[in-house]
Amino acid sequence: MSKYFESLDEQIKEYFKILSPEIPEFLEEYIDTEPMQKQAGISVSCGTIYSKMFDELWYSSLDHSVAVALIVWNFTKDKKQTLAGLFHDIATPVFKHCIDFMNGDYENQESTEELTEKIIRNSVSIMKLLNRDGIKVEEISDYHIYPIADNDTPQLSADRLEYTLSNGLGVRKKLWNLDEVREIYQNIEVQKNEDGIEELGFKDKMLAEKFVNNMSKLSTFYISNNAKITMQFLADIIKKMNQKGLINKEDLYKLSEKDVIEKIENCEYDNISKCFKSWKNTTQINESDIPVEDKYCVSINAKRRYINPLVEMDDNNYVRVNQISDIAKQDIEKCLNFQTKKYAYFDFNF
Repeated sequence: MSKYFESLDEQIKEYFKILSPEIPEFLEEYIDTEPMQKQAGISVSCGTIYSKMFDELWYSSLDHSVAVALIVWNFTKDKKQTLAGLFHDIATPVFKHCIDFMNGDYENQESTEELTEKIIRNSVSIMKLLNRDGIKVEEISDYHIYPIADNDTPQLSADRLEYTLSNGLGVRKKLWNLDEVREIYQNIEVQKNEDGIEELGFKDKMLAEKFVNNMSKLSTFYISNNAKITMQFLADIIKKMNQKGLINKEDLYKLSEKDVIEKIENCEYDNISKCFKSWKNTTQINESDIPVEDKYCVSINAKRRYINPLVEMDDNNYVRVNQISDIAKQDIEKCLNFQTKKYAYFDFNF
């Protein structure tokens, strides 16, 4: 077993065993390449983990990518699809979707994905492995071409399933334990959706309801004002430092979050380090229906993440859970109708 798997926290090790009792040998070699290892220094939290406003566990972009690959392998046993899952976030920069915010991509949060193929092609170690295995870059650089790995909202894919399970394990909120994750995961199978395309779905309606209930709690968290103002604040810090030549875009892809935070905390320009320290020690935000002057005040429409999974009825007949469950329908409607105050602000100006 590679150093990566040996070094994992015990809970994450157990979680990975649930996702796939078998870890294919080829996966370990690709995990150990430099571009993948760089993802170990990036949290999936989009920066929220560094503020006292949030009570979260460290879970790296590499951890998420490996877990997605394990889910894909578990359901497909297909090498190319599994590698596409592994590489899907290889272009993730520090603070993850905060950089999408910096790029103005609040609602799709996909502005960095175009670099995926370039990073793979520029990696000598990855290309060597791909050539050895007879795999073309085009076959693993876009996980959107494999519906089990990724599909459109509100369908259930390996990516959406993984971040819902891990985020509910305490990465974002503590909503279930490993036994509950195992129960949910073992109820999932590959089904055919209304378009005749393969999709992950549930055998049992009650477990689908349980999954959707916790999914809805996470969904509202993702678009809470606490999360949105944090992402915009970090994006604005990086943008200001970039404009002053104190950090460049390459740094966002080459450095770890620890390295970038050190640059921010040692920044003598303007009030960047002072405001960052205030944000780190902030325990709550302020909200308003109108803009607030002389404060760091923002109003953002962010991407709504929700899932409306398939459930098996009978004789290979599958329907969306909200069509057969009022409970799930209400939880999904909560995601879609959730509203925050229009403005959020901190008690400092930036």
